[in-house]
Amino acid sequence: MLVHSKKGKWTAWTVFFVLFLPVFALPLLVVVAASFATNWSGALPSGLTGSHYQAATSGDSLTALTTSLVTAVTASALALVAGGWAALAAAGLRERGRRAMDALFMLPVAVPSVVVGLAVLVAFSKPPVLLNGTRWIVIIAHTILVTAFTYQSVSAAITRLDPAYGQAAASLGARPAYVLFKVELPLLLPSLTAAAGLSFALSMGELSATMMLYPPDWMPLPVQIYATTDRGALFTGSAIAVVLMAASLLVLLAVDRLRTRASYR
Repeated sequence: MLVHSKKGKWTAWTVFFVLFLPVFALPLLVVVAASFATNWSGALPSGLTGSHYQAATSGDSLTALTTSLVTAVTASALALVAGGWAALAAAGLRERGRRAMDALFMLPVAVPSVVVGLAVLVAFSKPPVLLNGTRWIVIIAHTILVTAFTYQSVSAAITRLDPAYGQAAASLGARPAYVLFKVELPLLLPSLTAAAGLSFALSMGELSATMMLYPPDWMPLPVQIYATTDRGALFTGSAIAVVLMAASLLVLLAVDRLRTRASYR
C-alpha cells in the first residue's frame, strides 16, 4: 500500500469500507438475501427457502443461461480478434490515423447501447444481409459493444511493449509473421486474456440493445431476469440474478488464472 503508517492504514481501510459497503456490497447482499426469501415486509427477509434456485436453474432460466454463455463467449472471441488485430494495425499508423481508429472503435460506447441495438436492427433487417430474428444479430450487437474495450486494452498494452524484442528477432532474420506470432502476441497474452474476460463480463450483463434484437428462441439471461421481475416474481428474479453473477464470476476467475500464468511466462 501507498500508506505506510499504522494510523493511515486504518484510516484508509475505514474509508474503503464506509464507501464500499453501502455503494457496492450492500445492493448485492440485498439481492442474495432476496433470492432466499418468501416474504420481505420488514427490515429483513423472512421465510427462507431455496426453491427459487430450482426455478433459476431449470427450464427457461437454464436455457437463458446457456444462451448468455454462448453469446458472451462468441462475442468476446470475435471482439478479441477484431479489436486486437485493429490495435496492432493502428500501432503502425501515424498519429492522425491512430486517432481516427480510436474514435471509430470508441463510438459504440460513446452512445447509448440502445442506439447500437437500433443501428444493428436497421442494418441487418433487409437483404443482402438479413439477420433479424436470428441469434446472430444479438451476437453481432454484443460484439460491437465489447470490441471497444478489447481495442483499448490491447492498444494500451502495445504502447508499453518494448520494441527491442521485435527488432532483435527481425535482425536475426525473423519474418514479420514470425515476429508477430512468436514474439509480440506472447508478450501481449496477459492483456489479451484480460480483455477477453472484460468483454465476457460486459456481454453477460448487456440488456438495452438485447431487448431490441433478441428472437423468442434466443433470450439471454438478463432479459429473463427483466421478464421475471416484470411479472412480479422479484424473489425468483433475484435468484436468477445470483446465478448470473456466479456464472460470470467463475469464468472471470478462470480467465484471471490464465492471465496470471501468461504473466509469469
